[in-house]
Amino acid sequence: MQIRVDISAQTLSLFGDDGACIRRYTVSTARNGAGEEKGSYRTPRGRHVIRARIGAGAPLGAAFRGRRFTGEVWSPELAAGAPQRDWILTRILWLSGLEPGRNRLGKVDSMQRYIYIHGTPDSEPMGVPLSIGCVRMRNRDVAELFDLVPVGTLVDIRE
Repeated sequence: MQIRVDISAQTLSLFGDDGACIRRYTVSTARNGAGEEKGSYRTPRGRHVIRARIGAGAPLGAAFRGRRFTGEVWSPELAAGAPQRDWILTRILWLSGLEPGRNRLGKVDSMQRYIYIHGTPDSEPMGVPLSIGCVRMRNRDVAELFDLVPVGTLVDIRE
């Protein structure tokens, strides 16, 4: 299996071992566009791998901080109390770059930048770049993807 994120189309596609597209989802990548440098709040390009899967069994809308379930489940009321919070919900697929100098090591290390594929409030639009670097998905979509991909799945992020 392999995942391809197309930044310009705001889509994430899952391909089987035979190269056929199994699933395609609308996503939201970085508001600041593509880029690899730490602190840029951009979505890193290139070849990555899923290094960790976090959130198995958590409810849809489960909120995470520091990759740990807080016990909260997103609701409009909860969100009203934290208007500036970058909600990381439901599941986390933590990405690690595979290209030294491009998205691995030093100031361009995707894993050290905490770049994830994760859920976001369903009230947030998809198909529009609004994140601070991660690849955001609908909660049901990220839960489905999470169940389909193991650690070690290749992720290619293209502009």
